[in-house]
Amino acid sequence: MSEISDPIKIAALRPDTSGHTLVVKVVEVKPVIERAAKQGGKIQKIVECVLGDETGTVIFSARNEQVELMKSGSYLTLTNAKVEMFRGNMRLVVPQGNSGKIEEAEMASFEPKIDNNMSMIEYELVPLLPEGGGAAKSGKEDAKIEVEES
Repeated sequence: MSEISDPIKIAALRPDTSGHTLVVKVVEVKPVIERAAKQGGKIQKIVECVLGDETGTVIFSARNEQVELMKSGSYLTLTNAKVEMFRGNMRLVVPQGNSGKIEEAEMASFEPKIDNNMSMIEYELVPLLPEGGGAAKSGKEDAKIEVEES
């Protein structure tokens, strides 16, 4: 299946985290977008998909060779996936090259929980003030909190 024995569930994903292994089902595949690469490079293919497991769904951005693997209804294992933020919402990506991989999931069979889309939760950076005001003592001045979209 994958090199890491314990896959994480989609509902456990958090902003700006990485190194995740997930077993997912491709729920929806949007049309492919082709963009010219910067500085005259080759054209990049990008497609956004909805991936799901038993705990929820998340939007996944597939690029180039990854696009061919995104077929609605297929089960995949994502290795070394990371959560990126886009306009305050989570997007899952797998880095291209040797650091991440996508492969067919062997013997996976489940129905995704489609009413819990983790990409619909909006996150916002909120400044934290220590008790009594003044400068922050811990050195951390921002923390992430989640706010449901209405």
